[in-house]
Amino acid sequence: MRTASLSILITFFLGIFAAWGVMSIKNRLWRFVWDGILTLPLVLPPTVAGFFLLYIFGVKRPVGQFFLDYFSVKIAFSWGATVIAAVTMSFPLMYRSARGAFEQVDPDLLAAARTLGMGEWTIFWKVLLANSIPGVAGGGILAFARGLGEFGATSMIAGNIAGRTRTLPMAVYSEVAAGNMDTAFVYVAVIAAVAFLCILLMNAAAWRAGGGIHG
Repeated sequence: MRTASLSILITFFLGIFAAWGVMSIKNRLWRFVWDGILTLPLVLPPTVAGFFLLYIFGVKRPVGQFFLDYFSVKIAFSWGATVIAAVTMSFPLMYRSARGAFEQVDPDLLAAARTLGMGEWTIFWKVLLANSIPGVAGGGILAFARGLGEFGATSMIAGNIAGRTRTLPMAVYSEVAAGNMDTAFVYVAVIAAVAFLCILLMNAAAWRAGGGIHG
C-alpha cells in the first residue's frame, strides 16, 4: 500500500502533464512517436519492462552507478525500486486516460479562453483540466489499482525481500510457494477488496461525467 500510494502521487501528475505535452505537439508524426513511447510499458510484458529498468538502474549501469557514487543510494533491490516499477507500469494508464479526457473537451472552450487573453498555463488549469476531472480521476483510480497489483517488473528490479521490497502480490506468491494458503488468502482478499473499491470509484466517476457505467 505504501508503494502504491507514493507511486500514484507521482504517476497522477506525470500522466496529466505528459498528456498535455503530447497534445501540444503540432507535428503529427512526432506526436505519434511520443505517444508510442509513453504507451509502450502498457503493451510490454512486465518482466521485459523490468529488465529495461534493471538495465538502467542496476549498480553497474550509468544511472544506477551515478546515484550510488554521488548520493550513496542504491536503487536496484531497494524499496524505491518498487515505486519505480509501479510508476512505470501504471503511468501509461494514467497518461492515456488523461489524454482521452482532454480530447473530449470542446476545442471552442479553449479557443474562447485564448481570445479572452488567458495564458496557456491558466487555460490548462481552469479550462482543460477543470472540464476533464471525471476522466482524469478515473485514470488515477485505475493507475492506483495497477500499481497495487504490479508483480513482474517489481520482481526484476526490486526482488522479493521480506520487510523491504515485498509488495502484496509478491507476498501472495511467497506464501503460496511456502504452502501457507491461509495467509495467502488474506493477502488476496485485501487486493480483491481494494480492486473492487477501485471499480466502484471508477463507476462513480463515470456517473458524474454523465456516461453511466457504459459511458
